[in-house]
Amino acid sequence: MLNNSEADWYHLDVMDGVFVPNISFGIPVIDFINKHTLKPLDVHLMIIQPERYITHFKNVGANILTVHIEASTHLHRTLQAIKQEGMKAGVALNPHTNVEQLEPTLEEIDLVCLMSVNPGFGGQAFIEGTYRKVEKLKSMIAKAGFRN
Repeated sequence: MLNNSEADWYHLDVMDGVFVPNISFGIPVIDFINKHTLKPLDVHLMIIQPERYITHFKNVGANILTVHIEASTHLHRTLQAIKQEGMKAGVALNPHTNVEQLEPTLEEIDLVCLMSVNPGFGGQAFIEGTYRKVEKLKSMIAKAGFRN
């Protein structure tokens, strides 16, 4: 079933109950999913100290590891560690975090996840200011000479 989906990859939200109020699933579930799909896994870590778990998520099949800028004390170091493990590095931003905070690490980032709701809960209303953040990010990428 997983391989018959039209999805190009699977985005899996890992929540620790600390960085966000809810708890979802962790390493054993991702390991199970990886064993049942050929599609890449983007593991979105909504957890504190994501750098502590990079190797663990690599070992269970994460192809892309997305960390929150708000949870990463040393974002550049975390992105480099993700890439050293052979994964693509993603960065997520909470709705009220300025997209300009990505500028110092833009060349290290493979994927940006702009949260359009506050992380941790489903069913929320879309935050309209997200459109402006998308436009600003596109402008930053173009100005830096990267493709989007």
